[in-house]
Parts: sequence; C-alpha cells; structure tokens
Amino acid sequence: MKQRQVDFLERRSLPDTRHPPEGRPSPSWLTSWLESPDVFLLLYCRPGFEAECTAEIQAKARAQGISGYGKTTLGSGEVRFHADPVSGLARLLSGLEFAELCFSRQWVVAREIPPLLSQDRVSGLIAELGERAVGGFFLETLDTAAGKLLAPLCRQLEPHLRRALEQRGQLRADRPGLPRWHLCFLSSTHVCLGFSDPANAAPWPMGFPRLKRPPRAPSRSGLKLDEAFLSFLSPAELTERLQPGMQAVDLGAAPGGWSWQLTRRGLWVTAIDNGPLAPELLATGRVRHLQVDGFRYRPPRQVDWLVCDIVEQPERIARLMAHWFVQGWCRNAIFNLKLPMRKRYEEVQRCRAIILDQLPPRAYRLRLRHLYHDREEVSGYLSRLEQAPASRS
Repeated sequence: MKQRQVDFLERRSLPDTRHPPEGRPSPSWLTSWLESPDVFLLLYCRPGFEAECTAEIQAKARAQGISGYGKTTLGSGEVRFHADPVSGLARLLSGLEFAELCFSRQWVVAREIPPLLSQDRVSGLIAELGERAVGGFFLETLDTAAGKLLAPLCRQLEPHLRRALEQRGQLRADRPGLPRWHLCFLSSTHVCLGFSDPANAAPWPMGFPRLKRPPRAPSRSGLKLDEAFLSFLSPAELTERLQPGMQAVDLGAAPGGWSWQLTRRGLWVTAIDNGPLAPELLATGRVRHLQVDGFRYRPPRQVDWLVCDIVEQPERIARLMAHWFVQGWCRNAIFNLKLPMRKRYEEVQRCRAIILDQLPPRAYRLRLRHLYHDREEVSGYLSRLEQAPASRS
C-alpha cells in the first residue's frame, strides 16, 4: 500500500508576535554547517507519530518567529524541518531545549550526502566530514523494519570509522564544546550526515537507551519507568532524587512492574491496586499492597515519589497528578497518559495546560515525552523545583 505523504507547508513570516526566548550563542560548528543551503533539522520519532512530531516542531519554530515547514512520510520514523531561511535553524536550536520536545527522540542538523561506494564507505564518510573535529559519533538507522536490517552494517563499520578518525586526530572526546557526529543510514549507501550539541540532545544512538527486562521483573511495563528515570533525570538528579530509603506510592500497581523498579533502587513502596501483585515483589518486604481505588487513595504524609500507570482518560490522569502536587502529597511524579487515536498532539497540549493551570508558575518542572517503551501513550515527569529533605522510613 502506498504510504501517505504528510507535508506541512507553513511558510509564514513572524506569525507569532511574542519575543523569542534568549538562547545560547550558536557554536562555530553550527554556523559553518548552515552555510550549505540543503541543510535541515532531522528529527527521529516512533513510526506512526510523524504528524505529531511535525506539528510540535512547527509550533516551537512559530513561537520563535521562525518560518519553515516539516516534511515526512507516514511510517518513516523521521521528520525533516526546513527553515526559511536555513539560518533560522541556528535560532531554533539556541532558543529551544531538546527536553521540551515530546514526540522527537533526537534532533540532528543534517543533510543528505551523495551515495557512498559500497566497497569503501569509510573513506566517503571521512571525506564528507572534512577537517572537522568531533567529540563522538553515532552510526544510526531509523526505527523501522528496513532500519533494523541496516543495524549489522552500522556495527560492522563502527570500529573502522573510529580507527580512521583517531588516526586523523579528529575524534576528540577530551575537548568540550565539540559536536557529536551523526550518520543515519537510510540504505547501505544512502546516508543523512549531521551534527548535534551533546549538551542539548539525547545522549543515546537513535535517541533512546537500550534496556532489557531483568529476569525477575513482574512485567515488561517496568521498562517504561526505567527509561523515564534515565530520560527525565540527569545523572546528578538520579543520585539526589532516587535515594535508598525514600518513600513512593504506585497508583495502578498490578502486577508490579513499576513497584519492582522502585524497590530495586531501595525505595519503600505503597502499591495501590485492586488487582493482585506478583508474589516475588511482595517477598522483597519493601512493598505494602493496598487494594483500594487509586483515584481515592490519600497518603498519610508527603512522599518522595508518586508513579502512576492507571489506564484511564488522559485528562483525568492529568488532573489527578496536579491534585497531588496542589495538596502537597508528593515531591516528584512520573505518570503515563494513554492517548486517543486522533489528535494526539492536541491531547498532549491539553493535558499539559490542565496540569500547569493548577500550579504556581515557575515553581514546578513538567516534561512530557513519547518514550521508546511507550506506544499509544506518553510519559510525564512533574517535580518541585525546590526539593525538601527526603522522607525516610
């Protein structure tokens, strides 16, 4: 079946009258890379969510007064945002934090390069890099069936490309401020080549961490919480905000995948669900199971973490999360919003507004992200910017 083309042609000059946010100065590597007129912003996403990814990046660009359009094909797992003029990409990247995006797994300032010779791909890639030095590189594919077939080729090329870069003195992990080099293989000889700022991009190839379900985990759903911790919290925040002995509440806990992720980090968990929990989870001695309604449960005192994977209308979950913070019942929360089949981007924006409208401005941090282990849903992280001392058992 022929794929539907999804083109968004919104060439508007300054459609938003608000002043764009003051951003970081554009690094020299970005300025020189944008001298090529065929450069675009390449965004990776889950196949099937290209329209949401496109709508989001176009809205962010309009908010900064940047004209442009997104171009994609349904099911491709990628979106290409073309700024008009191309220099608008520098303003977009300097004024926008990657963490603010929900549907983009990664963003790369990229362009397509001429087809590589199959007998010597490394030389062709080095020639395209020129004399630029990089702090690291990712050999990647799109998250599609065709992309998975190219993964062995990327693994095969990686050591040869690394050796060539090291011999030329162009791989300089010791020099802060250098870009990360991305090589996204669309076929065995067709590559999108580009760069990202490691301080303002996802830290993993293809934009997501590779996680495996531990053999004792009650369910695979725990991988969503594991990925959420890694995606929403910096290494320093993971150490500070996930300390052994902290208190957590898990709403919609059965069969226990999220509670298990909390207990393996040393937290004490109150698991709320009318359904049964896995016996091995209860055997840890760190979980108290209450068979009550998650929407009616009230904690006896403030807890460090609230996690919620209740299957319910996203608006109702958004209101529940905001209510917990208004009442002062928790300091941090990770939750899941189950999205409708249509207008998914609009639903995410509506839930964002529901939460923020109930909280004081500039006192909380809210992040929403379509994680790799999410399907027709997105994960959210809500936290107080000023953290009180942890609750201990």
